[in-house]
Amino acid sequence: MAKKILDILPPKKLKKEKPEKEPFLLFKKPEFKIKKGLIFIPLVLILIGIFCYFTLSRAEIEIWPETEIKTFKTRLTVDKRIENINFLANLIPGIIFEEEKTFSQEFPARGKKLLERKAEGVIRVFNDSQTNQTLVSQTRFQPPLEKFRLTLEKNEYPWFRSTERIVIPAKSYKDVKVVAEAPGEKYNIEPSTFSIPGLAGTPQYTFVYGKSFEPMKGGLKKEVSEVTPEDLKEAEKILREKALKETKDALKGKIPADFIFLEDALKTEILEIFSLARAGAELEKFTFQLKALALTLAFKKGDLENFSKEFIATKIGADKKIDQKSLKIEYLPEIINLEAGKIILSLNLEAKIYSDIDEISLKRGLLGKSLAETQFFLQNQPKVNRSEVKLWPFWVRKVPQEMEKIKIKLNLD
Repeated sequence: MAKKILDILPPKKLKKEKPEKEPFLLFKKPEFKIKKGLIFIPLVLILIGIFCYFTLSRAEIEIWPETEIKTFKTRLTVDKRIENINFLANLIPGIIFEEEKTFSQEFPARGKKLLERKAEGVIRVFNDSQTNQTLVSQTRFQPPLEKFRLTLEKNEYPWFRSTERIVIPAKSYKDVKVVAEAPGEKYNIEPSTFSIPGLAGTPQYTFVYGKSFEPMKGGLKKEVSEVTPEDLKEAEKILREKALKETKDALKGKIPADFIFLEDALKTEILEIFSLARAGAELEKFTFQLKALALTLAFKKGDLENFSKEFIATKIGADKKIDQKSLKIEYLPEIINLEAGKIILSLNLEAKIYSDIDEISLKRGLLGKSLAETQFFLQNQPKVNRSEVKLWPFWVRKVPQEMEKIKIKLNLD
């Protein structure tokens, strides 16, 4: 019987299962690293402080220098002939500005008068007799009364008179100019037949007569407006005032804002006076006309200020300066000659003067000083009334070593 062999093998070691992957955590740091970061925070702050100290530190020093108010007087000439300021001769340039305008205005005629005109016309005088007929000047010619549409009054006769002596040949005729006996529209009659009252009672009365073939015209009697001398004077006065004012205002509008002009140096005048009507003209309205001129000599405000500053600078010495904002200038005209283009001004000047501060030397003296040393140093400056020191950042206790980090501000108030 075959021998049965059993192989007994030792149990295999179980493979160790891999643990599941943990989820990925962003910014997760090992515990020992966070503690290490806390250690470096003071170091970083120290480095930032050193950086700020050497790069961002600065000093601001406000200084109140010694000041005083001073006044000065001088004379200055404005001259149109020069182009630039002459400080030695007390001259500044001036420019002539002018404006010319024409004004025209209609005015009512306030005068009244009675206008009288006699009617006129032409009569053809016929001579049917066998002899020549002579008619003297002012011979009367009478139309029928019914030709007068209005009743004639006292001293108004129904006649027209000839203006010249005429001779009418027998069996012929002549034209003669006639004028009404009195003025008025009543004599503006239509064509008519005329008798000659002077021949009444003679045979010639029926042989010599006249006829008109056109109406008599021009007769007038009415009150009309009239231009009087007073009307002309009043028109000139009104238009003169208007012209001078408006021309002056127009001139002022032409002067640039940076120029100064003096009211006393502004000249206005009337160049021409013209009226289209004369006194006695029969008009209801008339036109009056004027031409006006305005002229002045002006100068630049900047030139006046520059001269004043330069003048004061020559009087105060090299160690003093002018507070530009405090400058006050008063000017009064002494002589005005617009024909020559000159104005002489009296100047009264006032300015705040302060002792000059040498900023470079002052900064050099402050480099690296402590706050206390800086204050002591400034207190002993002879030209300084008061000072105030500000250091930045707040922990800085010394003035920086670099001059460009020191800012000095002058306070003149």
